[in-house]
Amino acid sequence: MKNNVYKVLFLTLAICITTVKLNAQTTAEGKITAKVVDAQNNETIPFANAILIDRKTKAVVKGAQTDANGNLVMTGLPIGVFSFKISYVGFQTMVRDSVSITATQKEVNFGTIKMKGAKGTALNEVTISAPKSTIQMGIDKKIFSVDQSLVSEGGSASDLLQNVPSVQTDIEGNVSLRGSSGVRVLIDGKPSLIAGGNVAQILQSIPASSIESVELITNPSAKYDAEGQSGIINIVLKKNKKLGFNGSVALTAGNRDSYNANTNLSFQNSKVNIFGNYSYRYGNRPGGGYSNITYLNSTFPTVFANQNTDSKSLDKGHNVKAGIDYYLAEKSVLSFSGGFNIRDNDRNELLSIDKLGQQSNPLELSRRNNSNIGTGGSYDLNLDFSQKFKKPKEELTFNFSFSEGDNDNYQIYNTYIYNIDGNDVNNLPDIQRNDGTGFNRNYNIQADYTLPVGKVGKIEAGYRSQIRFSENSTLSDNFNNITGNYDVNYALTNEFNSKDEVHALYLNYQNQINNFGYQLGLRAEDAALNTRLGVYEANQLVYSPGKVDYTRLYPSVFLTQKFAGEQQIQASYSRRVNRPRGWDTNPFLDVSDPLNYRRGNPNLKPEDVHAFELGYSKYWTKVTLTSSVYVRQTNDVIQRVRTEPDENGITITTPQNLTKNLSSGLELIARVDVAKPWNFTGNVNLYQSKIEGVPAFGIVENSGFSWNANLTNNFVLPYAVTLQVKADYRAAEVMAQGKRNAMFGLDAGAKYDFKNKKSSLSLNIRDVFNSRRWSMTTEANNTIVDFRRMMQGTMANLTYSYRFGKSDFGPKKGKKPDQQEMRSDEESF
Repeated sequence: MKNNVYKVLFLTLAICITTVKLNAQTTAEGKITAKVVDAQNNETIPFANAILIDRKTKAVVKGAQTDANGNLVMTGLPIGVFSFKISYVGFQTMVRDSVSITATQKEVNFGTIKMKGAKGTALNEVTISAPKSTIQMGIDKKIFSVDQSLVSEGGSASDLLQNVPSVQTDIEGNVSLRGSSGVRVLIDGKPSLIAGGNVAQILQSIPASSIESVELITNPSAKYDAEGQSGIINIVLKKNKKLGFNGSVALTAGNRDSYNANTNLSFQNSKVNIFGNYSYRYGNRPGGGYSNITYLNSTFPTVFANQNTDSKSLDKGHNVKAGIDYYLAEKSVLSFSGGFNIRDNDRNELLSIDKLGQQSNPLELSRRNNSNIGTGGSYDLNLDFSQKFKKPKEELTFNFSFSEGDNDNYQIYNTYIYNIDGNDVNNLPDIQRNDGTGFNRNYNIQADYTLPVGKVGKIEAGYRSQIRFSENSTLSDNFNNITGNYDVNYALTNEFNSKDEVHALYLNYQNQINNFGYQLGLRAEDAALNTRLGVYEANQLVYSPGKVDYTRLYPSVFLTQKFAGEQQIQASYSRRVNRPRGWDTNPFLDVSDPLNYRRGNPNLKPEDVHAFELGYSKYWTKVTLTSSVYVRQTNDVIQRVRTEPDENGITITTPQNLTKNLSSGLELIARVDVAKPWNFTGNVNLYQSKIEGVPAFGIVENSGFSWNANLTNNFVLPYAVTLQVKADYRAAEVMAQGKRNAMFGLDAGAKYDFKNKKSSLSLNIRDVFNSRRWSMTTEANNTIVDFRRMMQGTMANLTYSYRFGKSDFGPKKGKKPDQQEMRSDEESF
């Protein structure tokens, strides 16, 4: 398997190098210039992608991007007749046909190009078309267009994120960025309350079909929330910005009785934009694996404990999102939107547990069934106002958001011991019930102001307050085989409430001197986490308060230098914070794993992160290359620590603040147009991690090198068929108490567009070879644990999509585009 991975990576590297050499040659001195703006508000569009296509051969001749101020310069062009196209996520691809460059007229100035909002179906209706740009580069973020990801159709947001460069997900659905799990995940720029804010369950609840793009902000400026050790992942949902009345329907059916449905409607004219969508997800996720424990220097009889697990999980969820944008005046927009989510989860685990002695003789053999029924719902309301002024680029925006949700879990653990010391027994089952309830409420108030300074400079300032209330309780009881009643288990019955608030002010200044740009920012945050823990002592509920509060300054610096030949270099620094959230701070004891209990730590301190990054980007005719060297130092790093086993062989895993972690790495992302029917995007991330030892927790200094890579190939085949093949590999990685083992997977998808251009049929298979296995080995505190879990296994989905509607606000009849007029992919304007 490793040899195959190396061959794939070597072939990719060879193709990249060959293509770069072939396309780095300057063929002529032709030149195209333009300024690109939003047709709706005349705001410039930075980092839009432009390509020049030979009218005869249909080959891409040259590619370029607009700068931070929307200016486009495309040089080194040959003599000939071409089609010119420019695209950006969320906008229609604009086209100008029959662009001529001659020996006497080498320079073409398009003036101002006004781009309209996306119409959704243009890409599939163009005879001569380049694939939609999948990567957009901003001054402090990368935008990946994922609405055409074939391999994730019919799946969840968690499935889709596995296809985004730099992003990985683990067996439980937790997300990591560049190998770090301390990442902030937002939905449309805000935290979600689905499943009480549990990121893994949020991503499982959102269908991939409802996502338009994913923004990676690896080193955010002061304008962004300082939360997130390795940065921010912002998932942008589709808003259906289309002229006139439009809509679409998509139906998916897969193996293991997995089904999805998604529909959206929208209407837009000069005064209003109304949009809404609904999605339903019904998915079965099988699982299983083992956890084998060896107790070193054991002072009790148990020396080995082997646990095998077979699990099934059924997820059902409804998602609704709707809103309206109303234009009060030409430069004033009032928006209101709301979302609703309801979900059900039914999970069953069958555990086989064998406790063995020194000679592997049976000491206790048991079977256990874990049943968990989870229900929950949440809704959010958003009020937005945008006011533009006479001065170009001057803008004031305001947002107020409110969300509320509940998350309940009812668990039954049924344990049956059938053998003790090699002798059969007929004990009655041990039955334990846990009834957990959770309630969350979020408030967000935000105001942002942008003031242009000079020709290209600007000042950004803003205020933001986020307040989150959380209430959690668990009632636990055990069945009494003598009385036939359930007795309260006071050791596991408790309450935990918290109030988490962050108030922030920020100031950014951005300017440019010739080809040198800079941005300086400072963010001040006052944060406080107030908790109240209620536990039973002598059958009386006793409350104890806790508080973690701090005020910090978070500076950020971005320096950018452009060079000739479509290349630039950027250096940046930012200070960040990773606040403990979710179950990390909840001290409830989770006993679902009978050999390794888990609990949170309400006294966790936030991680203090200092991030440095040096990036380089280069654009050739058929190659886009971005690279980054980064260093990240994390103080008070949070890691899960396993205690020494007790006399029953049970360990407890608790998140703790360690001392310091130093991570450094090199990341390469390349988009290569090999030929008209084939392009690929490759990503390689190589990094070194060092964790200082903490004797108090039995942790010694640990360091090691790791890397991960993915490669997504897109093919345009005859008969309106497109094909996508994606492979990913994660090398072994060190942790505080051991290492995670390597993992490899392959996904594939195909799509057929019907002749009516309004419907399509797609088939995808995720984890084709059923090779994704999440496994790790830990050695600490006199235990060695060999752990392995299967991911969801091979999944196949068949999806039918239908799009309907028509733009009612096109050009007047009789107007014909000529060579000097820019048009969209569907119509002139």
